[in-house]
Amino acid sequence: MRKFALILCILIAFSACAMGSASASAEELTVFNWFDYIDPAVIDLFEEETGITVKYVNFTTNEEMYTKLEAGAGTYDVIFPSEYMIERMIAHDMLEELDLSAMPNFANVMDRLKDPSYDPGNRFSVPYMWGTLGYLYNSEMVDEELTSWSALFDEKYAGNVIMMNSMRDSIGLALKYLGYSMNTRDEAELNEAKDLLIKQKQDKIQCGYLLDETKDKMVGGEAAIGVVYSGDAQYAIEKNENLVYVVPEEGSNIWVDGMCIPKGSKNVEGAMKFIDFLCREDVAAMNFDYIYYCSPIQAVVDDLDEEEAAQSTINPSEDVVSRCEYFNDVEDVMSLYENVWMEIRLAR
Repeated sequence: MRKFALILCILIAFSACAMGSASASAEELTVFNWFDYIDPAVIDLFEEETGITVKYVNFTTNEEMYTKLEAGAGTYDVIFPSEYMIERMIAHDMLEELDLSAMPNFANVMDRLKDPSYDPGNRFSVPYMWGTLGYLYNSEMVDEELTSWSALFDEKYAGNVIMMNSMRDSIGLALKYLGYSMNTRDEAELNEAKDLLIKQKQDKIQCGYLLDETKDKMVGGEAAIGVVYSGDAQYAIEKNENLVYVVPEEGSNIWVDGMCIPKGSKNVEGAMKFIDFLCREDVAAMNFDYIYYCSPIQAVVDDLDEEEAAQSTINPSEDVVSRCEYFNDVEDVMSLYENVWMEIRLAR
């Protein structure tokens, strides 16, 4: 009898441990986001309010994120892809459908960013941040007002142009300068953009293909011109008053980074709580103050002071927005884009 009781106690203890382990697992959330793209205090506040522990993991490009997600399905609970990648992931059935009725703070999102073409009805994504692609120039190193992508290919700035280490952005800006869509599937147009970017390298106009480092190099006066996203531009401008941000007259990319739950998430309920939390007005204001990108939360935009509201980096005018376009998914011609990009990067 004692032996049976001992076995019973062991089984009960084992069951309790297993339940405790499952409970602990349910209180963890793995967030896969871009580098330096959330106020750490926001994560602390979420953990404090919910009791959910956040494991924060970074990626540097949409393509890296996609590859890691394919290799490790079920590893992540919340991801932050850009609009064209969201479109691709929806097509490949890689995202959980969101229950917006359980996310009351979604109502705070500005109307212009709801029901987007890449995700009708916001069935799979909620906007996190948005902005534009353009370039910074140093007014002490440039003796004219710049308004065009042509400055990136002008020999007078030889050795002083930092390009962006991003296939879609760099090929896209070349396409836009040439008068084409950033979403072209036309091989001749892509080859024309390739030739332009290769010539820029061979003429030694560009001094490197960088990403996150560009903003600090521009602050330090290490280049006259640097291709950047609008949030990085605002960060740099606040540290160097000689820097000017331009969304070129030919047009550019207007991007949206969304919040999604990948298929296989081990904590869908916690993931929806996290997404809803980031749409809360006070939390969105914290992130806006930390990141410098355009907030999708209407109350944050309404609360901008006069000086902030006039800054094209954080509050682009309708004129700027109207000459920009979203990136669409071009997976059907991705090999063409990748070959063009490889030739550009390997050119000497």
